[in-house]
Amino acid sequence: MDYNWNVVFRNYELLIQGLAITVQVTLISVLIGFLMGGIVCAARLSKTNLIKNFAIGYILFFRATPEMILIFWAYFCVPMIFEFKVSGFWTGSVALGLVTAAYLAEIFRAGFNAIPVGQLEAADSLGLKFYVKWRFIITPQLMKIMIPPLFNYFTELLKNTSLLSGIGVAELALQAYLLGGQTFRYVEFLSAIAILYFLMIFPLSFISRKLELKGAN
Repeated sequence: MDYNWNVVFRNYELLIQGLAITVQVTLISVLIGFLMGGIVCAARLSKTNLIKNFAIGYILFFRATPEMILIFWAYFCVPMIFEFKVSGFWTGSVALGLVTAAYLAEIFRAGFNAIPVGQLEAADSLGLKFYVKWRFIITPQLMKIMIPPLFNYFTELLKNTSLLSGIGVAELALQAYLLGGQTFRYVEFLSAIAILYFLMIFPLSFISRKLELKGAN
């Protein structure tokens, strides 16, 4: 089989557009995940059983259900139930964001639980103000504990954005499929996006590994 990589370079603008959408979906999902994840984490740590059980149910549901099923359900079923049209871009971004929130809530909870209770009690006994306690005692330890798993999950999220191709979002994967179909050069385009995904994900994986080793030492 002969390879023609020029066809990739001739259509690089469409691939860049797909790459931009991939990054946008990732950023929106991360933002939703952080906001919702913080709320779910707070509910999970609540002493009120009703609130705590709701958070547990949310986490179990979104972690146990395949992302593709959630994306398809939101895109095809929500308009039928609520009678309004939603774009694939926002449907996919919100669906991935809700899944992200479930994972981040557990990462946040693990970080909070890893902080020795004695340190918080000592800070309270010293009469430290709320922001002082968070700035100098809680936040530094949370960052050390949470950053490695956060980077690990973000690499998975970046790969999961390719699922949006199933609802017609022209992210990187779908652009490659379409261009491959138009030119009959699937090998070149799919190889090109594999390289692009690697170039995005490898630095995150490398940083995560370095942080894990640093934390272990």
